[in-house]
Amino acid sequence: MNYLHSYIYLIIAIKFCFILMAILHIYLLTKGLADSDLDKNIIYWKERTEFIFVILMSLLLIYLFNPAYNHNIMIDYEMKFLLYLFGFLLIINAKWSTFFEEAKWFKELQKIVGKIN
Repeated sequence: MNYLHSYIYLIIAIKFCFILMAILHIYLLTKGLADSDLDKNIIYWKERTEFIFVILMSLLLIYLFNPAYNHNIMIDYEMKFLLYLFGFLLIINAKWSTFFEEAKWFKELQKIVGKIN
């Protein structure tokens, strides 16, 4: 196993930690323990693992698409899956409020539909 595959498995492990923290947070929300110390700790680590995942994926993209280094790396299943997850993560974490709430066209659309005066 080369370094690239080890790096990919590290990214996958970080992503699973993030998913576990997200599931635990949702579980605590449903049980009414959203303000507990355990939930605050879970949210803390969920945010950190998400940040680490984004940084590691960004470094992977820089390595894969570096124009200064001519290497032929085939994108295998794991890399394809990580890029797929990364795309969803970027879509979910996008600042949608900036796009919809501050856009003039969206306010006009809301006036037409009847949401605001």
